[in-house]
Amino acid sequence: NGALCRSFGTYNEDNGLSWRGSFIIDPDGVLKVAEIHDLSIGRSSAEILRKVQAGRFVREADGEVCPANWKPGSKTLKPGLDLVGKI
Repeated sequence: NGALCRSFGTYNEDNGLSWRGSFIIDPDGVLKVAEIHDLSIGRSSAEILRKVQAGRFVREADGEVCPANWKPGSKTLKPGLDLVGKI
């Protein structure tokens, strides 16, 4: 009936289809990633998995964050004023 699509804002009332949506929600129910694509643009399951892995790492790490294109085992960052303008 489109209820889930409507709740995530991906339902297109004009044609009755849902845009391609990917959502990552943490164990506390907090939305961490939301991407909505037109029907003509595919999604990357590898990129979605990478974001889930980054979310898990950040949740368990002590204040560290994952930079763009981070992969498990790669270098992470500790946010601070010394990084402003250098990334």
